[in-house]
Amino acid sequence: HHADFAVTVEILSRKAFDAGLEEFVDQTVQIATNDGRIIVGMLKGFDQLTNVILDECHERVYSSTQGVDQVVLGLYIVRGDNIAIIGLIDEQKDSKINLSQLRAEPLKPVVH
Repeated sequence: HHADFAVTVEILSRKAFDAGLEEFVDQTVQIATNDGRIIVGMLKGFDQLTNVILDECHERVYSSTQGVDQVVLGLYIVRGDNIAIIGLIDEQKDSKINLSQLRAEPLKPVVH
């Protein structure tokens, strides 16, 4: 049955996703949210709904006319249903980026 197969794939992919996210705990991650925000912080935990807890967190606000503004958020929760993508940050490479000189259009919201 196709429906049974789809449910099995969904369960397997969720387990694989959670296992992958487990490897990111206590490391710096960048999250792109569905509403176009870029949030960077230390992943401290997550739950079965992929709500995540970030510490030492800031939002990077991109602009085509000025450098990247970093808004301090501190300890922060991002709801799982608002996460488009989570990625691990290479802190050595990230520290070499001159954000004050970086120009970029802000992300547009994700449309499902």
